Amino acid sequence: MSHPESELRTAARQQQFLDILSRDEATTRFQSCLDMNPPGVETVSAALALERVLAEEIASPVDVPAFDRSNVDGFAVIAKDTFGATEDRPKTLTLTSELLAPGIAPKLTVQAGSATTIATGGMLPRGANAVVMVEHTELDETTEPLSLQVFRPATSGQMITFAGTDITCGETILRHGTILTSRELGVLAAVGIDQVSVFRKPKVALISTGDEIMAPGQSPSSGTVFDSNQAILAATVTELGGEPVCLGIAPDDKNVLRDLLQRGLECDAVILSGGTSKGAGDLSYHVVNELSDPGIVAHGVALKPGKPICLAATNGKPVVILPGFPTSAIFTFHEFVAPVIRAFAGRAVTENETVIARLPMRVNSERGRTEFLLVSLVETDASEVGELSLVAYPMGKGSGSVTTFSCADGFITIEAQQEFVEAETHVSVTRIGKQTRPADLVAIGSHCAGLDFLLSELSATGMSIKLMNVGSLGGLAAAKRGECDIAGVHLLDEKSGIYNQPFLTDELELIPGYARMQGVVFRKGDSRFAGKTPEAIVGFVASESDCLMVNRNVGSGTRILTDRLLNGHQPAGYAMQARSHNAVAAAVQQNRADWGIAIEPVARLYDLAFLPLQEERYDFFVPKSRLSRLSVQRFRDLLKRESIRQRLFEMGFQVAETS
Repeated sequence: MSHPESELRTAARQQQFLDILSRDEATTRFQSCLDMNPPGVETVSAALALERVLAEEIASPVDVPAFDRSNVDGFAVIAKDTFGATEDRPKTLTLTSELLAPGIAPKLTVQAGSATTIATGGMLPRGANAVVMVEHTELDETTEPLSLQVFRPATSGQMITFAGTDITCGETILRHGTILTSRELGVLAAVGIDQVSVFRKPKVALISTGDEIMAPGQSPSSGTVFDSNQAILAATVTELGGEPVCLGIAPDDKNVLRDLLQRGLECDAVILSGGTSKGAGDLSYHVVNELSDPGIVAHGVALKPGKPICLAATNGKPVVILPGFPTSAIFTFHEFVAPVIRAFAGRAVTENETVIARLPMRVNSERGRTEFLLVSLVETDASEVGELSLVAYPMGKGSGSVTTFSCADGFITIEAQQEFVEAETHVSVTRIGKQTRPADLVAIGSHCAGLDFLLSELSATGMSIKLMNVGSLGGLAAAKRGECDIAGVHLLDEKSGIYNQPFLTDELELIPGYARMQGVVFRKGDSRFAGKTPEAIVGFVASESDCLMVNRNVGSGTRILTDRLLNGHQPAGYAMQARSHNAVAAAVQQNRADWGIAIEPVARLYDLAFLPLQEERYDFFVPKSRLSRLSVQRFRDLLKRESIRQRLFEMGFQVAETS
């Protein structure tokens, strides 16, 4: 086929790229013309939300578990009734007439010298503070009523999971921007949520161009090539969280290209492959050059391969022409387009599947069984651990926890014949699910609703957050080892009566947080407590056996305050130890106890009466080596912002003055 001389001259000249940009300059020009936010939000059924991205913070509407429950089949008892029990000299308890299977609410109180039959998952009855495994007992059927022989002593809290141990009511369980995998969907189901707000998947129009391009499945002819670009790009768009809209193959015809481009602009982005060079038949850039606001912003970038890439935008929508050769097309797609689609989809960057990390503590394992230990990965200062900058924190909430798997980044394998892994061991971590980059800010320490709020505000700025609730002492230890950015703590020094300051070291700095009022919580309308002074309450409960308290765990700041208040007294229920403020409030609200000590925001959450006792300080330890990190600086700035301070005040906290 012959061509007119004028057409031959034009083709032979092949206009050159006169304005070659650097990669960074091209990226800046391109993204400055785009709205890099997700294109919209929609509500979907949780059952259909796999791989979708959350557009909201989700707080649990319930405690998980919702009640104190038995971890084994056995008998609910008062621990001290079993003290001294041996195989030769068992303790004898009288069985109550109640059988507590899962789903059955207890009606009888376990009195001194009695026990109630309880199944795994059963609700702990009032009065009981431990569960004895059925294997450690023997039924005596010769007595009336039936009696139970107990061969091993129990300790308070044994074989019990307390209300809110896994998830507390009001606790943030999933954050804005989280990709919903099977783990997160399990958490949603565990708290009864069946509808979620997610970002709409960005629709990406895909157009292949060129007379020589043909669809797979057709019979090839001389000079034609199968269109592999559209298939690769469609799959990649899906992997990035987008929805590909394949518009097929356009011949080298401006009118056809123009029509397909207009159809493509009904989507959130348009990707063409081929026709971006300046030779004969390369028409895509001519059609795209007709766009405005602003139109083409880069045509030719200093890359090999990928120099002919054409970047454009119109009305905030990206329009990109990729080179036709597959290698160049995919390279430039990942360089320029993938970050935009990830931003549109609300997604994050990915990492390697297997990493080496340091185990910061000794982990024991049962010989004879291969153990897969779930861990959460945090970054630490490389100088602290030689060449390794990752630390693998074991997730320790137990087999019944739904959040353990949700928060884990991976697992390590402990072989069947290995009884322990020593602290400071370098371990191989197999990642779970999709790869994620290290968090911008790692918080390890004591859980608090105020900290949840602060981290959510930080997350809304684009910072990724990792939070591990291991208690104040665990947070202090992690901060000393340089394994976190902030450690939320409320540690009371028994000698001085001062919170947190006495625990500072030369390696740590304290960021003042806020005060939380500690006080006695009880059910509204309970005349035994309403209007009484703390001293009057202590005098009453010290001698009243039917007035049950729920205590806090030894070593907690609340337990120290409680023991100071009681001044040596151990009222009924003293041995029942809950591990969180929420667990204390849940026990009182559900009438399993009559009073306890917790913070005021939790009393509000559970609609309980509150008698103030003492302010406790909740502050933040920061390793000095991490003070310059952007995430720490932003966290510090949050605490200074008046709107944030006001919101914390409304939640029941008193924010300290900051410098």
